[in-house]
Amino acid sequence: MRQSSLFTKTRREAPSDELAKNAQLLIRAGFVHKEMAGVYAYLPLGIKVIENIKKIVREEMDAIGGSEIIMTALQRKELWEQTDRWDDEKVDVWFKSSLKNGTGVGFGWSHEEPITDMMKSYLESYRDLPAFVYQFQTKLRNELRAKSGIMRGREFVMKDMYSYTKDEAAHKAFYDAAIEAYHNVFKRVGLGDRTYLTVASGGAFTQFSHEFQTLDESGEDVIYVHKEKKIAVNKEVLTDEVLAQLDIKRDELEEAKAVEVGNIFSFGDVKSKQLGLLYTAEDGEQKPVILGSYGIGITRLMGTLVEAFADEKGMVWPEAVAPFRYHLVSLAGSDSDIAAFAEAVYEELADAGQAVLYDDRDLRAGEKFADADLIGIPWRVIVGRDAIPGGQVELVNRATGEVQKLTRQELLAR
Repeated sequence: MRQSSLFTKTRREAPSDELAKNAQLLIRAGFVHKEMAGVYAYLPLGIKVIENIKKIVREEMDAIGGSEIIMTALQRKELWEQTDRWDDEKVDVWFKSSLKNGTGVGFGWSHEEPITDMMKSYLESYRDLPAFVYQFQTKLRNELRAKSGIMRGREFVMKDMYSYTKDEAAHKAFYDAAIEAYHNVFKRVGLGDRTYLTVASGGAFTQFSHEFQTLDESGEDVIYVHKEKKIAVNKEVLTDEVLAQLDIKRDELEEAKAVEVGNIFSFGDVKSKQLGLLYTAEDGEQKPVILGSYGIGITRLMGTLVEAFADEKGMVWPEAVAPFRYHLVSLAGSDSDIAAFAEAVYEELADAGQAVLYDDRDLRAGEKFADADLIGIPWRVIVGRDAIPGGQVELVNRATGEVQKLTRQELLAR
């Protein structure tokens, strides 16, 4: 991609109405556009990051047997009335409306009810089980507070997976596999060493749940970490009973602020009984299906990566999720030979299958470097005064600042 053709624009100043670092930097760097508090449009650079995160999540969900679907955002009122989650006193984040004929509808804040209802058409016998489905869906939640940028939005992208099994043993096996898959996701995006499986409240879902909490000062949650066992307890459920179940002592825990980047819930057979999802077992008896729910906030994870890795100059994307691997910066000015050299490097990197953003704009070096720092692509390739006499480029590591001088051949070989 030539930067001169990329639909984006950087800003020198942070928006005055944004307090969160992630939103300030993403807006300044041209990754997102703010529509209103908690609602953001995603521009080409932002979409590339989202798609890279989704690719990692998709691979890990597929690896444990998931099948991808897309459900509707509009949901039927009566489904949620059957499970007693339509009432605003029970779930306080609903956006609701009515069709022209007066039928009440809700805008999806979660999807357990409609997916479970759908499954009645597909899961009739023990031969149909287990079933694991997931989606990447835009969720709508009427949050009271939306001050953390894309980390707590009223509109956001989420991966939600649902498991349907015939008994608790099969459910437990998949639940444990999902935990490992989630650890793989956070490791691959660069957050593995600071993300903890955390015991938490189930909120509107169930009594207890497991969260995946990433340590960061920007977080809204307080957790208590057991570093040796690599687990944590959310402050809201820090009781003697929970500690005893985990076989840990209070003085072994360290308090920390954290961001919830994922969560998993066991619903048991409650939803299936409420909605009538029954299957015929081997003995001919009708039994309720066991349900599990597994979420990862895709856009929240993107914001968490900004908060975790950004420095005073801008964002620093881990290579696995960066919009491009290389940021090629041409300092040709009016020098046609350097310009031709930069073009050749661009073509060679592209032909080698590398994702490269080529800053071919007619700007001063300082402006280009400031934009490159702000955008945060992992590797910067500078084509400047050494290009013609020595045939070399400078390769700069955005995270460490380390500089190497390489020939074009050496650059391609790496």
